[in-house]
Amino acid sequence: MKVKPLGDRVLVEVLEAEEMTKSGLVLPDNAKEKPQQAKVIAVGKGKVSDDGKTIVPEVKTDDIILFGKYSGTELKIDDNALLMLREDDILGIVG
Repeated sequence: MKVKPLGDRVLVEVLEAEEMTKSGLVLPDNAKEKPQQAKVIAVGKGKVSDDGKTIVPEVKTDDIILFGKYSGTELKIDDNALLMLREDDILGIVG
C-alpha cells in the first residue's frame, strides 16, 4: 500500500535503538529507550500559511531526522511499523 502524507505531515520509518552500550554491554529489550531517529519515507506538500501560500517542507525523502520522544502517530502498513509526524515535531536533520 502506498501512503501520501497530507499538508505538513511526514511519514517516517523509525530506526532501531542500539542493542549494545559503548562499553559493550548488551541491553535487553525492556531497557532500551524509544529510538528518536527515523528515515523519511514520504513528505506532504507543506503547510498552507494564512495568506494561502504553501510553505514547502525542509525535509525530503531519505533524510535521517531526529524527533521528539512522544511525537506522532504509530501506523502499521504492509507489516512495517511507521510513524506519521507533523513537520513541527521534527527537531533536526542528521548529517
